[in-house]
Amino acid sequence: MQTDIKTVDLNLLRALDALLDERNVTKAARRLSLTQPAVSGMLTRLRESFDDPLFVRTQRGIVPTARALELVGPLKQVLGEIEAMLRPQAFEPSTADVTITIAATDYALQVVIVPLLARLRALAPGVRVAVVPVRNQTLHAQFERGELDLALVTPETTPADLHARTLFNERYVCVMRSDHPDARRRTLSLKRFCALDHALVSHDGGVFRGVTDDVLERLGHARRVALSVTSFLVLPRILASSDLIAVVPRRLVQSGDGLVIIDAPVEVPGFSKVAAWHERTHRSPAHRWIRELLSEVCARLD
Repeated sequence: MQTDIKTVDLNLLRALDALLDERNVTKAARRLSLTQPAVSGMLTRLRESFDDPLFVRTQRGIVPTARALELVGPLKQVLGEIEAMLRPQAFEPSTADVTITIAATDYALQVVIVPLLARLRALAPGVRVAVVPVRNQTLHAQFERGELDLALVTPETTPADLHARTLFNERYVCVMRSDHPDARRRTLSLKRFCALDHALVSHDGGVFRGVTDDVLERLGHARRVALSVTSFLVLPRILASSDLIAVVPRRLVQSGDGLVIIDAPVEVPGFSKVAAWHERTHRSPAHRWIRELLSEVCARLD
């Protein structure tokens, strides 16, 4: 007789294990928190499944058949593996060997990923990190295919069905080199601000207008953007070696590097940076630990 595994109740295997250990239906029932008739009924079903009596009655209780004794080892192994599978995974950062893929802009790469990597190297040196560009149009599909574990994005670009956590709120500041002719003023009038040559970052390339220009236009003013670059990473070096000024996210330039930070004469709307992840990794102990570490790192950025 062949039994299809689809017809086998795994609770029957637990009952068989208890019967093999206790060699007594009453004791097995007590161990399983069941009634004796319930266990007797399970034994009947086990006999049908294995096409063997499994136990015979004696004056001292029940004695396993040869077939039942053959099942002891494999049964313990199967039940142990199932219990291990259902048991929450432990995660030990110091010995972890996992790879995590993070989508980040060049801004997030410098502001978030750099300090995160420093902490990871100290606490979990076996964790490998792959950083890839953010592609908003395919973000959700990348998560579903398992190509991404985390994305550092803004609330506006986060797909609605992803988990998300706000890491910090960013504001814009005005930056120039420390020996810039206007640096010692520590403040700029709106007129002077508009008279200076500006640099901006345009991820699409070749665009000479940004959110600052929208604010100025509403106030009836305009500035001259003399340089448009596609990356935040090169901008501090350009500003440090020219008379250009720029309105940039504060965390990008707060380390100094020969630059002076002052408030812009207009209020430029900032943005929030969030970490987004898929349900696929939501309960993973390793990913949960990395997300907590990410939040701790970002909390220190202020």
